[in-house]
Amino acid sequence: QVQLVESGGGLAQAGGSLRLSCAASGSIFAVNAMAWYRQAPGKQRDLVARISGGGYTNYADSVKGRFTISIDNAKNTVYLQMNSLKPEDTAVYYCYADVRTIAPTAELNDYDYWGPGTQVTVST
Repeated sequence: QVQLVESGGGLAQAGGSLRLSCAASGSIFAVNAMAWYRQAPGKQRDLVARISGGGYTNYADSVKGRFTISIDNAKNTVYLQMNSLKPEDTAVYYCYADVRTIAPTAELNDYDYWGPGTQVTVST
């Protein structure tokens, strides 16, 4: 099994910055991709940013130019640097990981995992 642990959420002022982190641990052979999703009250969960193990990225139009996703493959950790925050960014942010796991038998399988979510609130 793989566990995702998120950190860095909290309160920020409009125009401010926050950095989210998500560390994956467990029987990981490789991380295929990691991403951040967010869900505001009464809204669906939407992709914010995604990064492949090879470093290829894509972003929601609403955060392009403001947010930057990065990955540290050695630590199996993804980061989301959020700058120029807006009240509309307020949401629960969820870490996602597409992980290639390795079993004691040496079998490899790909599975999706979700973090528990971390609250980001932007005031003003």
